Amino acid sequence: MAEDNHFRSNYMEGINKFQGARTRAFWQDMLSLLRGKSAELLSFDDIRRRLRLREESYRGLQDIPVDQIVGSVGRYNDFSSTFLPKSNDMRDRWSRVYATMNSMQGVPPIEVYKVGSVYFVRDGNHRVSVARQISSKTIQAYVTELPSSFHLEPGMTLEDVEQGANYIAFLEETGLPHTRPNHINLQLSEHSRYPELLGHIYLHAQVMEQRLGEPVSMEEAAANWYDNVFRPAVTLIRKYNVLSETGEAHKRTEADLYLWMVDHLRDVRQQYGNTTETRKFSHALIDYLNEKSIAIPHDLLDEDDNSVILSRSQVMAAMNQANSQNGHDDHEPQDAQQETRDAS
Repeated sequence: MAEDNHFRSNYMEGINKFQGARTRAFWQDMLSLLRGKSAELLSFDDIRRRLRLREESYRGLQDIPVDQIVGSVGRYNDFSSTFLPKSNDMRDRWSRVYATMNSMQGVPPIEVYKVGSVYFVRDGNHRVSVARQISSKTIQAYVTELPSSFHLEPGMTLEDVEQGANYIAFLEETGLPHTRPNHINLQLSEHSRYPELLGHIYLHAQVMEQRLGEPVSMEEAAANWYDNVFRPAVTLIRKYNVLSETGEAHKRTEADLYLWMVDHLRDVRQQYGNTTETRKFSHALIDYLNEKSIAIPHDLLDEDDNSVILSRSQVMAAMNQANSQNGHDDHEPQDAQQETRDAS
């Protein structure tokens, strides 16, 4: 009897908590409209489709951070992004869960999917909602993890996820996760530039085919480009801590700076023609640091790295040629051969 009275007391308290949560959900919706930012939970199925998640690994029972639960499998329309209830119809069940969680009986662990650093509720949405309202830091959960090349973090939006989807598509087309499973990060801050990065690889493939006298697969070309063009460029960037020195570590990615260097070398060639000395990635970094008024390390002035200059017209021509599937021209323009000579 005493236990029943205790449950009823907790249940009535739960109703009051629910009403407060509903009020906060209303104002959260209003603020999201004013700010133009979504207050919705992420849909797990949508994320799974966008990021092409296929593999699953069961990780067992864990205590997981409540504030890293950002989505749901089937109830993402029923709760706000902070798991506030969005319908008065949920009052009875929500209040009962509240009463049970505050009783000696407790509730069973929830079930979640983990992607990157965030979690999606498979079973237990009301328990998560109540846990947030009573300021619980963690909650017990049976965790199933889905590995991804794109690292999802709390606070990311669908726009961020879409950028991740473009990155995943780039990796799948190049086959780098298979040929170079420990590859460094190739993410771009502007997802619209992945076709340009692919264009570099397609042009690289054309040069390889001309030299080898035989067809080269996309995976082979991408791996060779990664080993002999991209990774050496990033090695230089890291060696001299360029992004940290310029204070742009949170604005640019290493792949962004790689594209800047290639664009810059192309612009220099267009401006001065063949009369200028062969320009290298190290020269591009020197110009970049000069542009930012950063002191040039003496060792950078003496670097002896390979050169690579790809004109945008050649890159896009290679991209269009690959997309049209018309095969490649056995007589590549002489300047394209020269400009990519040190890249293969």
